[in-house]
Amino acid sequence: MKCIIIDDEPLAIEILSGYCEKLDFIDLVKTYTNPLDAISDIKEKKIDLIFCDIEMPQINGIDFMGTLDNRPFFIFTTAYSQYAVEGFELNAVDYLVKPIPYHRFIKSVSRVQDLISKKQKTIMEANVFSSAGDNSVDKKFIFVKAEYESIKINLDQIEYVQGLKDYLKIHVVNTNKTILTLMSFKEIMSKLPSNQFLRVHKSYLVNVNYIKTVQRNRIVINDMRIPIGESHKEAFFSILGL
Repeated sequence: MKCIIIDDEPLAIEILSGYCEKLDFIDLVKTYTNPLDAISDIKEKKIDLIFCDIEMPQINGIDFMGTLDNRPFFIFTTAYSQYAVEGFELNAVDYLVKPIPYHRFIKSVSRVQDLISKKQKTIMEANVFSSAGDNSVDKKFIFVKAEYESIKINLDQIEYVQGLKDYLKIHVVNTNKTILTLMSFKEIMSKLPSNQFLRVHKSYLVNVNYIKTVQRNRIVINDMRIPIGESHKEAFFSILGL
């Protein structure tokens, strides 16, 4: 994790810097004696953790923390214990009283490491959930633009999709109706559940529920013979267990 140290006492900076150098999971980016000099680097360098003194001539460390939007994790380092409650009210991770023992430093940064791991896990889970939501088997319909309107199509009505240069022709079941839309295969596949709709050819995407028979190099859907491309054949047969 990337961290910085802000303290108006050079000796305090030296001690904390030495502690940081002993830990391979901490990247000490820079040290500052004036908190105001750190503002641009905090934003630009995506700092994860700030060790910050409280009693400084330019600005109080707690006041400085309050000025930051999307603030990193804070560990206050100070000789004055009376600020502890105020620091924790601002959601500081820890409050270390000088002189800081190494074992307390270890305990404090380990807590930050755990918090960062939990935060990253939450973000990953949210992204997976969002991705699944966009491509979920529970999805019942999509909207596609055709001419001057957006048309609602039930997924269970799509037999297959045929590529025609810059357009896609969507074939709808039990009708002679086709819907022509200006869209790429990549775009429409992002809207469709991947376990129901498979790309089988550079020009075809099929709904597996409507496959009548599968031959060596082609699929039959409603008497339409759709070729299976060489680059898609292995994945297609593997997914269907053939």
